[in-house]
Amino acid sequence: MKKFRVGIDIGGTNTKFGIVDRDGTIVTQGRMLTNAKDTVQGFIEDLYQHLYPMIEAAGGRDQFAGIGIGAPNGNYYTGNIEHAANLKWKGIVPLAAMIQERFGMSVKLTNDANAAAAGEQQYGCAKGMRDFITITLGTGVGSGIFINGKIVLGHDGFAGELGHTIIRPGGRLHAGTGIRGPLEAYASATGVRETALEMLANHPDKQSLLRNYKPEELTSETVYECAIKGDAIAKEIFDFTGQLLGEALANFVMFSSPEAIVLFGGLTKAGDLILNPTRNAMEANLVQVFKNKVKLVFSNLKEADAAILGASALIADED
Repeated sequence: MKKFRVGIDIGGTNTKFGIVDRDGTIVTQGRMLTNAKDTVQGFIEDLYQHLYPMIEAAGGRDQFAGIGIGAPNGNYYTGNIEHAANLKWKGIVPLAAMIQERFGMSVKLTNDANAAAAGEQQYGCAKGMRDFITITLGTGVGSGIFINGKIVLGHDGFAGELGHTIIRPGGRLHAGTGIRGPLEAYASATGVRETALEMLANHPDKQSLLRNYKPEELTSETVYECAIKGDAIAKEIFDFTGQLLGEALANFVMFSSPEAIVLFGGLTKAGDLILNPTRNAMEANLVQVFKNKVKLVFSNLKEADAAILGASALIADED
């Protein structure tokens, strides 16, 4: 039985990687810039120089079940990254095959949100659950859906993009896709900032600590800091965000009837400011048969470790 697996999380800015044992402990980890090199070949060589010495120090390739990778627009079926907007490598990139050839190890790849869901099932608060949804509230809104113990991939490997579902038809423009009114335009850190700018503009006579910041200084974090100081507009921003997120979660519940919805990502640092309005709106928009059945919880995985654990969980059942 193999002792270890590698987890790699490829982000738009940083790539994180680590060696994970069978108990879900990250033995060692590191990071590097994703786009430091212009080509995917340059990226893989950088990764090899950083990561392979760690593999050798842990006993070499024979001690490893394989490498799991979470990446933007990663396709589990093909092992390709397909048209990722925030990476330098354009078009369709056969990343899993390229890394497998360079490292001489089995490789599985999926999108970053599905990797996070796999991590929750293997190591987090969804351990043992067969039906649950993870929602990552970061710069965007990612999601991973488990139904009957299997992650939902669809016929092409790209199912489960709940962040792009329309919650306000004709609503706020999502700059990355050109779509109006998707969940990601409201319930992400970027969306919270947009809501703050809108509310400040719509209530010019209303006092707010948020007015002490230049527009470029406003972030979801500054909104949180003002909210815990009692700022009315800042609290209203979280109430509004939670209302829309809760409405969307109600739709997701009535679609798949999960045991739990696990929230993860930077926006969850707002705690009850975001959780309470989200839960209230979700329950208010459920039909009776679904009410008070679904746990809405924050992930208990360390944010710094979760992406690596999630990627490694892609090969957790292999020896």
